[in-house]
Amino acid sequence: MKKYLYTLIVTSASLFITSCGSEDKKAIANTTPAISVNVANVTEQQNSSYLSVSGKIQAVNSTSLSTRMMGSVDKVHVAIGDKVKKGQLLVSINNADLEAKKAQVNARITQATVAFKNAEKNYKRFQNLFKTSSVSQKEMDDMTVNYQMAKAALEAANQQKNEVNAQFVYSNITAPFSGIITSKNIENGDMASPGMPLISIENPTDFEVVAMVPETEIAQIKNGAQVRVLVKSINATVAGKVVEVSTSAKYTGGQYLVKIELAKKPANMLSGMFATVQFPVHKKLKESMVLVPETAIVTNGQLAGIYTVSESKTAILRWLRLGRTYGDQVEVLSGLSLGESYILSAKGKLFNGAKITIQ
Repeated sequence: MKKYLYTLIVTSASLFITSCGSEDKKAIANTTPAISVNVANVTEQQNSSYLSVSGKIQAVNSTSLSTRMMGSVDKVHVAIGDKVKKGQLLVSINNADLEAKKAQVNARITQATVAFKNAEKNYKRFQNLFKTSSVSQKEMDDMTVNYQMAKAALEAANQQKNEVNAQFVYSNITAPFSGIITSKNIENGDMASPGMPLISIENPTDFEVVAMVPETEIAQIKNGAQVRVLVKSINATVAGKVVEVSTSAKYTGGQYLVKIELAKKPANMLSGMFATVQFPVHKKLKESMVLVPETAIVTNGQLAGIYTVSESKTAILRWLRLGRTYGDQVEVLSGLSLGESYILSAKGKLFNGAKITIQ
């Protein structure tokens, strides 16, 4: 009986396996239309190229205004984005203490003036008496000292007045040049302190680019060099000229500051935009360097890749590790080898496994 059951189980299992193996498995055909693409082969690059570094656009005339005195803010006369003219009042700081000091100084000047005029009158009288020997030399010397002290006291009082008047300048913050208010760090009633930034202003007429160049290439950057500035956010390329090259990287971690003057300002360019500066530093590229056009790179978050061509004429997404940018090309450190084909452009949206036709 046990042998019969064993035989039955084995026979049933065999029939099940045979039945499963005999099922027709039809492959799912890819019926999507092929995408027309342009391809290129990875070749060894030995040509001269350009050095590309990141930079930031900033206004040539830009400053943050502060005060030398402490006091409460009576009124802030502007808001962020306001256009202002040179000399326009921006912030008023309470100057009651200065007004009181000014009154004291004026009283001191009045007192010193009276004392000086009296001393001057006596001095001239003693001069006439001394000529006729009516007073002694000591009396004349004492009167001369008294006259000089009165004169010095009046000059000191006038200097105190000049000092107070100079402080009034810092109670009324005015625009040093025409421009636009870019930031406001103070409100009505706040306490202003010496050195505290209150208002920032910049002139949007002229812009420059500040870039940081590595120490390995800074020796080849010269004043007057013509460069290209690429601003991706506004899709603009602007000609520029190097106007300043730093000779120290003490506080910039081996990066040297370079300023570039722009030949023109696109209408939609704003301060703070990031840019790529291409310096005409011709140098021999290292052997077996793999460069691909930056436009062929596909990004997904922190990942970067490129579509390659498979033997069955489908697009295969290959993730890459990228290096530095040279002009409009980017170095591929790993993920792509010499001789491989990659897709430059496509007349349609590519995806992993998409059918392609090569033009």
